[in-house]
Amino acid sequence: MGVTQQQVQDALAKVATPRGVGLTNAGVLSPISAGDGKVFFSINVEASEARAWEGVRAAAESAVRAIPGVEVAMVALTAERKAGAAAPPAPHRHAPGVQNVASHRPPQGGPSPMSRQAEIPGVAAIIAVASGKGGVGKSTTALNLALGLRDLGLRVGLLDADIYGPSVPRLTGIREKPQLNVDRKMIPLQRFGLSIMSIGFLVEEETAMIWRGPMVMSAVTQMLRDVAWGTLDVLVVDMPPGTGDAQLTLAQTVPLKGAVIISTPQDLSLIDARRGLAMFTKVNVPVLGIIENMSYFRCPHCGTQSDIFGHGGARHEAERLGVPFLGEIPLHMSIRTTSDAGTPVVESEPKGLHAAIYREIGAKVRDQLKDAIAAA
Repeated sequence: MGVTQQQVQDALAKVATPRGVGLTNAGVLSPISAGDGKVFFSINVEASEARAWEGVRAAAESAVRAIPGVEVAMVALTAERKAGAAAPPAPHRHAPGVQNVASHRPPQGGPSPMSRQAEIPGVAAIIAVASGKGGVGKSTTALNLALGLRDLGLRVGLLDADIYGPSVPRLTGIREKPQLNVDRKMIPLQRFGLSIMSIGFLVEEETAMIWRGPMVMSAVTQMLRDVAWGTLDVLVVDMPPGTGDAQLTLAQTVPLKGAVIISTPQDLSLIDARRGLAMFTKVNVPVLGIIENMSYFRCPHCGTQSDIFGHGGARHEAERLGVPFLGEIPLHMSIRTTSDAGTPVVESEPKGLHAAIYREIGAKVRDQLKDAIAAA
Protein backbone atom coordinates (compact mmCIF):
# COMPACT_ATOMS: atom_id res chain seq x y z
CA MET A 1 0.00 0.00 0.00
CA GLY A 2 1.47 3.38 -0.99
CA VAL A 3 1.96 6.33 1.33
CA THR A 4 -0.92 8.84 1.41
CA GLN A 5 -1.04 12.59 1.86
CA GLN A 6 -2.89 12.10 5.13
CA GLN A 7 -0.05 9.98 6.52
CA VAL A 8 2.41 12.70 5.56
CA GLN A 9 0.26 15.42 7.13
CA ASP A 10 -0.10 13.40 10.34
CA ALA A 11 3.67 13.04 10.57
CA LEU A 12 4.31 16.71 9.84
CA ALA A 13 1.75 17.84 12.41
CA LYS A 14 4.18 16.59 15.09
CA VAL A 15 7.08 18.70 13.77
CA ALA A 16 7.53 21.83 15.90
CA THR A 17 8.04 25.22 14.22
CA PRO A 18 9.32 28.63 15.32
CA ARG A 19 5.73 29.85 15.14
CA GLY A 20 4.77 27.69 18.12
CA VAL A 21 2.46 25.38 16.19
CA GLY A 22 2.87 22.12 14.31
CA LEU A 23 4.17 22.33 10.76
CA THR A 24 0.79 21.61 9.16
CA ASN A 25 -0.74 24.60 11.01
CA ALA A 26 2.05 27.07 10.28
CA GLY A 27 0.76 28.09 6.84
CA VAL A 28 4.05 27.39 5.10
CA LEU A 29 3.55 24.07 3.31
CA SER A 30 3.24 23.69 -0.44
CA PRO A 31 0.88 21.04 -1.85
CA ILE A 32 2.22 17.61 -0.90
CA SER A 33 2.94 15.06 -3.61
CA ALA A 34 2.78 11.57 -2.13
CA GLY A 35 2.50 8.15 -3.69
CA ASP A 36 4.39 5.06 -4.78
CA GLY A 37 6.85 5.46 -1.90
CA LYS A 38 7.86 9.02 -2.86
CA VAL A 39 7.05 12.30 -1.12
CA PHE A 40 7.82 15.81 -2.40
CA PHE A 41 6.91 19.19 -0.91
CA SER A 42 8.44 22.51 0.10
CA ILE A 43 8.33 24.78 3.13
CA ASN A 44 7.84 28.39 2.06
CA VAL A 45 9.01 31.16 4.42
CA GLU A 46 10.40 34.67 4.14
CA ALA A 47 14.15 34.94 3.75
CA SER A 48 14.46 36.78 7.07
CA GLU A 49 13.18 33.61 8.79
CA ALA A 50 15.35 31.14 6.89
CA ARG A 51 17.89 30.46 9.66
CA ALA A 52 15.15 29.68 12.16
CA TRP A 53 13.56 27.16 9.79
CA GLU A 54 16.69 25.24 8.74
CA GLY A 55 16.19 22.64 11.45
CA VAL A 56 12.49 22.35 10.65
CA ARG A 57 13.24 21.26 7.10
CA ALA A 58 15.58 18.53 8.34
CA ALA A 59 13.08 17.41 11.00
CA ALA A 60 10.28 17.30 8.44
CA GLU A 61 12.34 15.18 6.06
CA SER A 62 13.25 12.77 8.88
CA ALA A 63 9.60 12.51 9.95
CA VAL A 64 8.47 11.70 6.43
CA ARG A 65 11.21 9.14 5.85
CA ALA A 66 10.13 7.36 9.03
CA ILE A 67 6.67 6.66 7.56
CA PRO A 68 6.41 2.99 6.55
CA GLY A 69 6.53 2.67 2.79
CA VAL A 70 8.39 5.93 2.11
CA GLU A 71 11.49 5.28 0.02
CA VAL A 72 12.33 8.78 -1.21
CA ALA A 73 11.60 12.13 0.42
CA MET A 74 12.55 15.52 -1.01
CA VAL A 75 11.83 18.52 1.20
CA ALA A 76 12.98 21.99 0.16
CA LEU A 77 13.06 25.19 2.19
CA THR A 78 12.01 28.13 0.01
CA ALA A 79 13.43 31.35 1.44
CA GLU A 80 12.28 34.40 -0.50
CA ARG A 81 12.36 38.05 0.44
CA LYS A 82 9.61 40.54 -0.20
CA ALA A 83 10.10 43.15 -2.88
CA GLY A 84 12.24 45.99 -1.55
CA ALA A 85 13.45 44.05 1.47
CA ALA A 86 17.14 43.82 2.28
CA ALA A 87 18.96 40.64 1.38
CA PRO A 88 19.19 38.26 4.37
CA PRO A 89 22.41 36.68 5.62
CA ALA A 90 23.51 33.65 3.62
CA PRO A 91 22.37 30.30 5.09
CA HIS A 92 24.98 28.43 7.10
CA ARG A 93 27.14 26.52 4.70
CA HIS A 94 26.61 23.20 6.50
CA ALA A 95 22.81 23.27 6.33
CA PRO A 96 21.87 20.87 3.52
CA GLY A 97 18.84 21.47 1.38
CA VAL A 98 18.44 25.16 2.26
CA GLN A 99 18.75 27.62 -0.60
CA ASN A 100 18.10 31.34 -0.84
CA VAL A 101 16.40 32.13 -4.13
CA ALA A 102 16.60 35.86 -3.53
CA SER A 103 20.24 35.84 -4.61
CA HIS A 104 22.88 33.31 -5.54
CA ARG A 105 25.57 35.83 -4.59
CA PRO A 106 26.65 35.93 -0.93
CA PRO A 107 26.81 39.22 1.00
CA GLN A 108 30.07 41.11 0.64
CA GLY A 109 32.66 39.43 2.81
CA GLY A 110 30.54 36.29 3.24
CA PRO A 111 31.51 32.78 2.21
CA SER A 112 31.68 32.01 -1.48
CA PRO A 113 28.94 29.69 -2.81
CA MET A 114 31.79 27.49 -4.03
CA SER A 115 32.79 26.87 -0.40
CA ARG A 116 29.91 24.37 -0.27
CA GLN A 117 31.56 22.17 -2.89
CA ALA A 118 32.42 18.64 -1.83
CA GLU A 119 33.61 15.66 -3.81
CA ILE A 120 31.32 12.66 -4.26
CA PRO A 121 33.21 9.72 -2.75
CA GLY A 122 34.35 7.27 -5.41
CA VAL A 123 33.67 9.60 -8.37
CA ALA A 124 36.85 10.87 -10.03
CA ALA A 125 35.36 13.45 -12.40
CA ILE A 126 31.93 15.03 -12.82
CA ILE A 127 31.10 16.77 -16.09
CA ALA A 128 27.99 18.64 -17.18
CA VAL A 129 26.43 18.31 -20.62
CA ALA A 130 24.52 21.52 -21.17
CA SER A 131 22.77 23.64 -23.77
CA GLY A 132 21.49 27.16 -23.79
CA LYS A 133 18.11 26.04 -25.14
CA GLY A 134 16.02 22.92 -25.55
CA GLY A 135 15.54 20.88 -28.69
CA VAL A 136 19.21 20.57 -29.67
CA GLY A 137 19.58 16.87 -28.82
CA LYS A 138 21.37 17.36 -25.52
CA SER A 139 20.08 14.24 -23.74
CA THR A 140 20.71 11.98 -26.72
CA THR A 141 24.23 13.38 -26.94
CA ALA A 142 24.84 13.01 -23.20
CA LEU A 143 23.83 9.34 -23.25
CA ASN A 144 25.85 8.46 -26.34
CA LEU A 145 28.84 10.42 -25.01
CA ALA A 146 28.62 8.39 -21.80
CA LEU A 147 28.59 5.21 -23.88
CA GLY A 148 31.53 6.46 -25.91
CA LEU A 149 33.49 7.00 -22.69
CA ARG A 150 32.48 3.50 -21.59
CA ASP A 151 33.86 2.07 -24.82
CA LEU A 152 37.19 3.74 -24.01
CA GLY A 153 37.45 1.59 -20.90
CA LEU A 154 36.14 4.05 -18.31
CA ARG A 155 33.66 3.38 -15.52
CA VAL A 156 30.84 5.79 -16.28
CA GLY A 157 27.66 7.01 -14.61
CA LEU A 158 24.85 9.12 -16.07
CA LEU A 159 22.73 11.49 -13.98
CA ASP A 160 19.64 12.89 -15.67
CA ALA A 161 19.29 16.25 -13.89
CA ASP A 162 16.78 17.64 -16.39
CA ILE A 163 14.11 18.02 -13.71
CA TYR A 164 11.37 19.44 -15.91
CA GLY A 165 11.85 17.10 -18.86
CA PRO A 166 13.75 13.93 -17.94
CA SER A 167 14.48 11.99 -21.13
CA VAL A 168 16.88 9.30 -19.96
CA PRO A 169 14.18 6.76 -18.95
CA ARG A 170 12.82 6.80 -22.51
CA LEU A 171 16.28 6.91 -24.13
CA THR A 172 17.45 3.87 -22.15
CA GLY A 173 14.18 1.94 -22.04
CA ILE A 174 14.38 1.72 -18.24
CA ARG A 175 11.05 1.23 -16.50
CA GLU A 176 12.23 0.00 -13.11
CA LYS A 177 12.35 2.06 -9.93
CA PRO A 178 15.58 2.48 -7.94
CA GLN A 179 15.93 0.55 -4.70
CA LEU A 180 17.53 1.67 -1.43
CA ASN A 181 20.64 0.17 0.13
CA VAL A 182 21.19 -0.38 3.85
CA ASP A 183 22.28 3.26 4.20
CA ARG A 184 18.99 4.38 2.59
CA LYS A 185 20.78 5.66 -0.47
CA MET A 186 19.28 5.06 -3.91
CA ILE A 187 21.03 2.41 -5.97
CA PRO A 188 21.53 3.59 -9.57
CA LEU A 189 20.02 1.39 -12.25
CA GLN A 190 22.39 -0.49 -14.54
CA ARG A 191 21.98 -0.45 -18.29
CA PHE A 192 24.53 -0.74 -21.12
CA GLY A 193 27.33 -0.90 -18.54
CA LEU A 194 26.38 2.51 -17.13
CA SER A 195 25.18 3.48 -13.64
CA ILE A 196 22.09 5.61 -14.29
CA MET A 197 19.85 7.82 -12.15
CA SER A 198 17.02 10.12 -13.22
CA ILE A 199 14.21 12.02 -11.56
CA GLY A 200 12.14 10.30 -14.25
CA PHE A 201 12.59 7.02 -12.37
CA LEU A 202 10.79 8.55 -9.38
CA VAL A 203 7.77 10.13 -11.09
CA GLU A 204 5.42 9.01 -13.80
CA GLU A 205 6.32 10.02 -17.36
CA GLU A 206 3.28 12.29 -17.79
CA THR A 207 3.62 14.01 -14.40
CA ALA A 208 4.04 17.78 -14.70
CA MET A 209 7.05 18.87 -12.63
CA ILE A 210 5.77 22.26 -11.44
CA TRP A 211 8.56 22.97 -8.98
CA ARG A 212 9.94 26.24 -7.73
CA GLY A 213 13.67 26.93 -7.85
CA PRO A 214 14.57 25.65 -4.37
CA MET A 215 12.75 22.36 -5.02
CA VAL A 216 14.82 21.93 -8.18
CA MET A 217 18.01 22.65 -6.27
CA SER A 218 17.06 20.21 -3.52
CA ALA A 219 16.29 17.47 -6.07
CA VAL A 220 19.61 17.94 -7.90
CA THR A 221 21.52 17.87 -4.62
CA GLN A 222 19.73 14.74 -3.45
CA MET A 223 20.39 12.89 -6.71
CA LEU A 224 24.06 13.73 -6.34
CA ARG A 225 24.46 12.99 -2.64
CA ASP A 226 21.82 10.37 -1.85
CA VAL A 227 22.78 7.93 -4.62
CA ALA A 228 25.25 5.09 -4.09
CA TRP A 229 27.32 5.81 -7.20
CA GLY A 230 30.12 3.44 -6.27
CA THR A 231 33.45 3.85 -8.05
CA LEU A 232 33.29 5.86 -11.27
CA ASP A 233 35.88 7.47 -13.49
CA VAL A 234 33.33 9.90 -14.94
CA LEU A 235 29.82 10.95 -13.95
CA VAL A 236 28.08 12.59 -16.91
CA VAL A 237 25.30 14.97 -15.83
CA ASP A 238 22.58 15.74 -18.38
CA MET A 239 21.55 19.27 -17.39
CA PRO A 240 18.24 20.99 -18.10
CA PRO A 241 18.48 23.59 -20.87
CA GLY A 242 19.22 27.16 -19.93
CA THR A 243 21.27 28.85 -17.22
CA GLY A 244 19.16 28.52 -14.10
CA ASP A 245 18.97 27.03 -10.63
CA ALA A 246 19.99 23.48 -11.55
CA GLN A 247 23.19 24.63 -13.25
CA LEU A 248 24.15 26.91 -10.36
CA THR A 249 23.37 24.22 -7.80
CA LEU A 250 25.58 21.71 -9.60
CA ALA A 251 28.45 24.18 -9.88
CA GLN A 252 28.16 25.18 -6.22
CA THR A 253 27.66 21.66 -4.84
CA VAL A 254 30.39 19.62 -6.52
CA PRO A 255 33.73 20.58 -8.11
CA LEU A 256 32.88 20.10 -11.78
CA LYS A 257 35.83 19.06 -13.91
CA GLY A 258 34.24 20.60 -16.98
CA ALA A 259 31.20 21.30 -19.12
CA VAL A 260 30.33 20.21 -22.64
CA ILE A 261 28.09 22.63 -24.57
CA ILE A 262 25.68 21.25 -27.18
CA SER A 263 24.49 23.48 -30.03
CA THR A 264 23.09 23.22 -33.52
CA PRO A 265 24.76 25.25 -36.29
CA GLN A 266 22.05 27.90 -36.55
CA ASP A 267 22.52 31.37 -35.10
CA LEU A 268 19.62 31.18 -32.61
CA SER A 269 21.10 28.09 -30.97
CA LEU A 270 24.59 29.59 -30.95
CA ILE A 271 23.36 32.71 -29.15
CA ASP A 272 22.02 30.53 -26.34
CA ALA A 273 25.14 28.37 -26.36
CA ARG A 274 27.20 31.51 -25.69
CA ARG A 275 25.07 32.20 -22.62
CA GLY A 276 25.66 28.69 -21.31
CA LEU A 277 29.37 28.94 -21.92
CA ALA A 278 29.51 32.34 -20.20
CA MET A 279 27.69 31.00 -17.14
CA PHE A 280 30.11 28.12 -16.62
CA THR A 281 33.04 30.49 -17.12
CA LYS A 282 31.68 32.83 -14.42
CA VAL A 283 31.51 30.00 -11.90
CA ASN A 284 35.02 28.82 -12.82
CA VAL A 285 33.99 25.58 -14.51
CA PRO A 286 36.30 24.65 -17.42
CA VAL A 287 34.55 24.36 -20.77
CA LEU A 288 35.72 21.07 -22.28
CA GLY A 289 34.35 22.08 -25.66
CA ILE A 290 31.40 22.59 -27.97
CA ILE A 291 29.62 19.87 -29.98
CA GLU A 292 27.71 20.75 -33.13
CA ASN A 293 24.68 18.47 -33.16
CA MET A 294 22.42 18.04 -36.22
CA SER A 295 25.41 19.39 -38.10
CA TYR A 296 24.31 18.17 -41.53
CA PHE A 297 22.04 15.67 -43.27
CA ARG A 298 23.46 13.16 -45.70
CA CYS A 299 20.90 11.57 -47.99
CA PRO A 300 20.98 7.76 -47.50
CA HIS A 301 20.05 7.24 -51.17
CA CYS A 302 22.27 9.63 -53.14
CA GLY A 303 24.85 10.66 -50.55
CA THR A 304 24.24 14.38 -51.02
CA GLN A 305 24.96 16.48 -47.92
CA SER A 306 22.34 19.08 -46.98
CA ASP A 307 23.06 21.71 -44.33
CA ILE A 308 19.51 21.99 -42.99
CA PHE A 309 20.44 24.20 -40.03
CA GLY A 310 23.53 25.67 -41.63
CA HIS A 311 26.94 24.13 -41.01
CA GLY A 312 30.10 24.95 -39.11
CA GLY A 313 28.61 27.60 -36.83
CA ALA A 314 29.60 25.82 -33.63
CA ARG A 315 33.14 25.23 -34.90
CA HIS A 316 33.54 28.91 -35.73
CA GLU A 317 32.08 29.88 -32.36
CA ALA A 318 34.52 27.58 -30.55
CA GLU A 319 37.41 29.13 -32.44
CA ARG A 320 36.17 32.63 -31.67
CA LEU A 321 35.81 31.90 -27.97
CA GLY A 322 39.03 29.93 -27.70
CA VAL A 323 37.49 26.65 -26.51
CA PRO A 324 37.91 23.18 -28.03
CA PHE A 325 35.61 22.07 -30.82
CA LEU A 326 34.76 18.45 -30.01
CA GLY A 327 33.07 17.34 -33.22
CA GLU A 328 30.08 17.27 -35.57
CA ILE A 329 27.16 14.89 -35.14
CA PRO A 330 24.92 14.51 -38.22
CA LEU A 331 21.15 14.62 -38.35
CA HIS A 332 20.37 10.99 -39.13
CA MET A 333 17.39 8.67 -38.94
CA SER A 334 19.23 5.91 -37.05
CA ILE A 335 20.18 8.24 -34.18
CA ARG A 336 16.55 9.25 -33.81
CA THR A 337 15.03 5.77 -34.12
CA THR A 338 17.48 4.08 -31.76
CA SER A 339 16.93 6.83 -29.20
CA ASP A 340 13.15 6.46 -29.38
CA ALA A 341 13.50 2.69 -29.02
CA GLY A 342 15.65 2.94 -25.88
CA THR A 343 18.66 1.42 -27.64
CA PRO A 344 21.11 4.32 -28.21
CA VAL A 345 23.14 4.18 -31.41
CA VAL A 346 26.52 3.61 -29.74
CA GLU A 347 25.08 0.50 -28.11
CA SER A 348 22.89 -0.79 -30.95
CA GLU A 349 25.23 0.01 -33.86
CA PRO A 350 28.69 -0.11 -32.22
CA LYS A 351 30.57 -0.53 -35.52
CA GLY A 352 28.66 2.21 -37.33
CA LEU A 353 29.82 5.68 -38.32
CA HIS A 354 27.79 7.47 -35.67
CA ALA A 355 29.13 5.35 -32.82
CA ALA A 356 32.64 6.15 -34.05
CA ILE A 357 31.85 9.88 -33.94
CA TYR A 358 30.65 9.70 -30.33
CA ARG A 359 33.72 7.67 -29.33
CA GLU A 360 35.99 10.23 -31.00
CA ILE A 361 34.30 13.01 -29.04
CA GLY A 362 34.57 10.88 -25.91
CA ALA A 363 38.31 10.49 -26.46
CA LYS A 364 38.74 14.27 -26.60
CA VAL A 365 36.81 14.63 -23.35
CA ARG A 366 38.73 11.79 -21.69
CA ASP A 367 42.07 13.34 -22.60
CA GLN A 368 41.09 16.55 -20.79
CA LEU A 369 40.04 14.57 -17.71
CA LYS A 370 43.04 12.23 -17.55
CA ASP A 371 44.72 14.03 -14.64
CA ALA A 372 41.56 13.91 -12.50
CA ILE A 373 40.97 10.25 -13.37
CA ALA A 374 44.57 9.29 -12.69
CA ALA A 375 44.56 11.08 -9.33
CA ALA A 376 41.45 9.27 -8.07
